[in-house]
Amino acid sequence: MMRMLLDPTRMSREAESLHVRLQKRIVGQDDALRQIVDVYQTFLSGMAGTRRPVGSFLMLGPTGTGKTRTVEALAESLFGEARAVIKIDCAEFQHSHEIAKLIGSPPGYLGHRETHPLLTQESLNQFHTEEVKLSLVLFDEIEKASDSLWNLLLGILDKATLTLGDNRQVDFSRAMIFLTSNLGAREIDALVRPNLGFAAGLANDSSHVDTSRAGKIAHAGVGAARRIFSPEFLNRIDKTIVFAPLGEPELRRILALELEAVQDRIHRAVGVSSVGFRASRAAEDFLLCEGIDSRYGARHLKRAVERLLVAPFANLIATGQVGSGDSLLVDFDQSTARLMFLKETKDTACGTVSPVPPQAMAA
Repeated sequence: MMRMLLDPTRMSREAESLHVRLQKRIVGQDDALRQIVDVYQTFLSGMAGTRRPVGSFLMLGPTGTGKTRTVEALAESLFGEARAVIKIDCAEFQHSHEIAKLIGSPPGYLGHRETHPLLTQESLNQFHTEEVKLSLVLFDEIEKASDSLWNLLLGILDKATLTLGDNRQVDFSRAMIFLTSNLGAREIDALVRPNLGFAAGLANDSSHVDTSRAGKIAHAGVGAARRIFSPEFLNRIDKTIVFAPLGEPELRRILALELEAVQDRIHRAVGVSSVGFRASRAAEDFLLCEGIDSRYGARHLKRAVERLLVAPFANLIATGQVGSGDSLLVDFDQSTARLMFLKETKDTACGTVSPVPPQAMAA
């Protein structure tokens, strides 16, 4: 009898492809991506439990670390659009009576027939495809929800079923459920802040959170969740993932993604489809210095890009200073400590590229 050693850690081609697509969209959270892909592979194999959701994830960590964005990236990777997620903003369900917006009012209540529940079977199945019959449900900032919503989740997480106000049953056995929370953010920030040196901008070239501190960060996040959520609730969660704060290397990679997104927005602008731009290293460093704040994560960087890059580009396009076929260089002017926008023109006589900075294009 021959025996062959098998590898239970190998990913299928579909799961590997999903992992690669997620890594292109999400920076610095490889552990979270791997856990999501593992659950997806279980779903593809047909080994997911029939009386429970495909997977349930409690995502903890500071704001701006990519919790909500990870779910949107999963939707983009599977269905081609970020909106292929049923997103429940739990801040809208801080009172018990507001639960009717999710399941509808029971018969006999005023407005019963006018109530359209959010969590219907039709809404769960609306993004299913022939290849992927899977639903993504996101409960954002779950700690802000009322006890009624938590109790509602107990049944969904335990038996993958939900009874609406009109007694219709909703099946969640083909759903991945994500719960996000900022619980533990203050404790995690206290652990990481001394090691990042963000106050000095990029003067201290810090790396991402080291492995010895990663355990303390995970413990802080889980500990905060245990102080708020009941054991009955946490016991129904399949995976608890703590998103670590992002360091300068991760934010630099996120900046590269943001610059690509700005280029796409320029291409979509009317009449400037062939305009291209590039940012110098000095300009990138300036954007990072302006956009790094450990309290706000990647969101602060995105706001800096909007303020320092997108708004000036919009002005240049609106005033006709930029047109189709133009090539732009974004550089940093040390004398004014501001970004400057240069139009590059090719000199056909000598084949060189010379920057032509209009006076009105400084920003």
